[in-house]
Amino acid sequence: MDGSSTQFSKKYELDCQCLHHLLSGVHANNHQSSLVEIFASRSLQEIRLIRQLYSYLYNQDLLHLLSNSHKDNTLYRLAYLRMREPRELDAEMIRDSLFGTRVDLNTLIEVACTRDSAELQAVKQAYHSRYNLDIEQDISLKASGNFKEILLAVLRSSRNFGAKVDASMAMCDAKTLYEAMESGKYVDQRTIISLMSQRSTAQLKSVLVAYKQLYGHDFSKSLKRNKCGEFGKDLSVAIKCLQYPEKYFSKKLRKAMNNFDSREALIRIIATRSASDIKSINNGFVAKTGSSLESLVRREFSATRSRNSDGADKINKLVAEILVGLLKCY
Repeated sequence: MDGSSTQFSKKYELDCQCLHHLLSGVHANNHQSSLVEIFASRSLQEIRLIRQLYSYLYNQDLLHLLSNSHKDNTLYRLAYLRMREPRELDAEMIRDSLFGTRVDLNTLIEVACTRDSAELQAVKQAYHSRYNLDIEQDISLKASGNFKEILLAVLRSSRNFGAKVDASMAMCDAKTLYEAMESGKYVDQRTIISLMSQRSTAQLKSVLVAYKQLYGHDFSKSLKRNKCGEFGKDLSVAIKCLQYPEKYFSKKLRKAMNNFDSREALIRIIATRSASDIKSINNGFVAKTGSSLESLVRREFSATRSRNSDGADKINKLVAEILVGLLKCY
């Protein structure tokens, strides 16, 4: 990176100075408005420039600094999520879900089924680049049962990214799904999994739309029948996540409202979905609860959960302002 000074680079240099002060222990409230602007308003391309410039100015890796600090600090946690490349963050989440104290199937399904095929292909490449391992092989090693087959099918489907959606093929595939459900005493799991692995995410969504047009109800509803057993229950989770990601995240936030991890859920979902479908998630949340995500954020981050209530309250207030900013920016 050259040292040329332009109005554009000056803005990012000021951003870097603000972040450096934060990571050096200077009180965040001294730079509250600047931090809100950085974490709520900067695009992915701008964030990349900020990371590069920070390394140039201070000879330190911004992500490494945030990674070492975010575990017990909600502000640093939010900053880390915003500064991380989406594909690298997804790869990290999958790795942690596979090799943590237990296999976190919920997170694995979430990442695999709410990203489009191009995004999944990028995640697979990021996983291999960082860990020098194959994501499908690791899932084969660590996951088991129906979810293993479902996850592998969705990941393999990403190889078809870039293919145009074919409405005629979608109709044929919808009929194939119906036959797999109805033609015998038991569900033809092999046909369903095979079809899922050969169609891009966009094409699968088109198949699910065609299924509802042909048979009057969602495919996921058919999976609830007794003959589908545990396979039907597990596949239904993945299908709902794939077909209606905004409903999935809205439901996840509603469940988190009564749990102690509600703040983590809000931070992670708003930070990672702000540039894609956060408005739809908010609409779904409002429809079910009568309250907006902004109201939930302000309520959750106003309650004190720390003995150092004054310092914690100030940090929580700042986190709330950033999250509200993300809700409004996209």
